[in-house]
Amino acid sequence: MIRTFLFDMGNVLVYFSHEKMYQQIGALYNLSEDETRSLLVDSNLQKQYERGELTDTQFHHKLEQQTNCKADITELRQATSDIFILNHEILPLLDLLKTEGYRLIILSNTCSAHITFIQKQWQLLDKFDDSILSYKVQALKPEPKIYKAVLQIIDCKPHEAFFIDDIPQNITQARQHGLQGVTFTGTASLIKTLREEQKIALPDDFLT
Repeated sequence: MIRTFLFDMGNVLVYFSHEKMYQQIGALYNLSEDETRSLLVDSNLQKQYERGELTDTQFHHKLEQQTNCKADITELRQATSDIFILNHEILPLLDLLKTEGYRLIILSNTCSAHITFIQKQWQLLDKFDDSILSYKVQALKPEPKIYKAVLQIIDCKPHEAFFIDDIPQNITQARQHGLQGVTFTGTASLIKTLREEQKIALPDDFLT
């Protein structure tokens, strides 16, 4: 029996555009979208930021060092974070699961700028009992360390926790740690899986 649900954030709870982020950061530092992508991805700056190896201030300083351009840190946070669209369809499911007594946890690769923006816009964390965020535990999915952190807070046996993520390899690694899970392809498909495979009591007309 499932007792705890873990939800990825990006492309599950909220949709996002890396392209928009690269364009917006590039505009601050006089770089093209491709140049910005190369700067953040090829140098691992983005991963270092999401792993918590760089603070907001250090990330800002690194960008200034590597581009020889100055930009306001508040503008950088906005350029980095104003890339999300809320998945409104999933909110009733979260509310129903919470009402039914399930424990809800966010498990996400993210940075402080992103989570601050999302919370300010939609108060999404308020719907959850806890969260495991990559920059806080200093590990990224699918690294084993982040799943070990999961096991410490789920308040149930591993097989009683169910993880929803849009990246198959993250689900594969979760299963290797004893968790159940499914790759997210859409809210309707998730509801079908929960109802038919996990026998979660969802009304027949739920979200139809």
